[in-house]
Amino acid sequence: MGIIKKVITWARIKSPWIIHFNSGACNACDIEIIAALTPRYDLERFGIQLKGTPRHADVLVCTGPVTRQIEDRLVRIYEQMSEPKFVVAVGSCACTGGIFAGLYNIKGGIGSTIPVSAYVPGCPASPKAIIDGVVKLLTSLEEKEEKVVLKE
Repeated sequence: MGIIKKVITWARIKSPWIIHFNSGACNACDIEIIAALTPRYDLERFGIQLKGTPRHADVLVCTGPVTRQIEDRLVRIYEQMSEPKFVVAVGSCACTGGIFAGLYNIKGGIGSTIPVSAYVPGCPASPKAIIDGVVKLLTSLEEKEEKVVLKE
């Protein structure tokens, strides 16, 4: 692994940029994600910033079940993100479809459409749980990076 790739990977792990996408939620998890970004919980202390475009984001934070109407948009946003990209499913609906599972217009959780890196259960998921899920994702990436470096 070249020195430039190591620096880029280090920067992505230490300062991930996230984009939030609501795929059909009731907005309770959305409120909790916004609460996690406020100074009270201060998600930015981990270097995490909320971005408005998928082309600048490293992590896609999704809430709600995947509806048939939104499925194409979700895939398009995921494909617009640059590699390496990660997805965090926040809330019971995003994890499994929640109370909406089995309805005619619901495909299921986020994992039914795009690959998910971390799941944060709860209805709604608390800001502490969201922060814990994102931090665990970042530490797992850091450990993975250390293993790759050790193999060289």
